[in-house]
Amino acid sequence: MTVLATPPATSPAPEQPPAGRRYRSRAGRTMQGGRLAYAFLIVAVLVSAFPFYWTIVAASRSNADLAKVPPTLLPGPNLMRNFEAVMEEADIGKALLNSLVVSGSVTLGTVLCCTLAGFAFAKLRFRGRGALLAVTVGTMMIPPQLGVIPLFMLIAELQWVNQLQAVILPGLVSAFGVFFMRQYLVQSLPDELIEAARVDGASTARIFWSIVVPIARPGMAVLGLLTFMAAWNDFFWPIIALSSSEPTVQVALRQLGGGYVNDQSVIMAGTLLGTLPVLLVFGLLGRQIVGGIMQGAVKG
Repeated sequence: MTVLATPPATSPAPEQPPAGRRYRSRAGRTMQGGRLAYAFLIVAVLVSAFPFYWTIVAASRSNADLAKVPPTLLPGPNLMRNFEAVMEEADIGKALLNSLVVSGSVTLGTVLCCTLAGFAFAKLRFRGRGALLAVTVGTMMIPPQLGVIPLFMLIAELQWVNQLQAVILPGLVSAFGVFFMRQYLVQSLPDELIEAARVDGASTARIFWSIVVPIARPGMAVLGLLTFMAAWNDFFWPIIALSSSEPTVQVALRQLGGGYVNDQSVIMAGTLLGTLPVLLVFGLLGRQIVGGIMQGAVKG
C-alpha cells in the first residue's frame, strides 16, 4: 500500500500594496505616501512660497500696476528702478551693514553663551542648579516691554544712545536659548562620554570645545538661525535706541514710500533687499538645521 505524501500547506503570500502607497510602521524604515500626499505637499509649498514671489512681483512693478484689478502676477521691468528709489529715500546700504553687524554679533554671542549655559545645566552638578534653571525659564514669562524704560535709562547712563552696542549687548543671551540647548544636550550628549573624558584627564573647557561643541552643532545651527532672524527683524528696541543716522534695516524701511500716496512698489523693493540676507543665512545653515530637527525627533 503506497501512501502519497501531501505537500505541506503553505500560507498565502501577503497582498502587496499598490505601487506608490507603501507604508512601513517600524522605526528606521522609509514611508511612501500616495499621490494625494504628494499633491498636498506641492500645494503647501506653493502657498508658502507665494508671499515671497509676490514680493518680487510687487518690487518689479509700478504703484499703478499694483492698483489694477485683477492684479498682475508676472514680474515687471521696474526692479532696478525701484532699487534706485530705495537707495535715494533711505540709506539702505548703511542699514544693511548695521543689521548685519548687530544680527551677527547677537547670534554669535547667543549661540556661545547659551551653549555654555545649556551644557552646565544639562551635565554639570552644582548647588542651586534647579533653582537657577527655574528662574531662567521664568524670565520668559515677563513681557519684554516692561524692561524698556529701565534698559533705556541704563544705556543713557552709559552714553550708548544711537550706538550699535546699545542694541547688541541686551541680546547676547536669551532664556529660550539656554533652555533649548539644555534640552538638546540632555538627549544628545551621553554621560559616559563625559566620564571617559574625565578619566583621560580632560578639563571642563577641553570637554566643552572638543566634545560638546561637535555634538551640539546641529542644535547650535537651529538656535543661530532663529536668533539671527529675530535680531534682523527686530523693530521695537532699535527704533528706541537708534536714530535715523544709524538705522537698522527695519528702521530704514519705515522711511520708504512716503508722500500723499504710499509707493508700495518701493516699499516692497526695500523689503526684498532686507529679506535676501536671511535667505542666504538659511541656505548656509539649512543642512545643519535639517540634521538638528531629525536628530531631535528620533530618540535613540
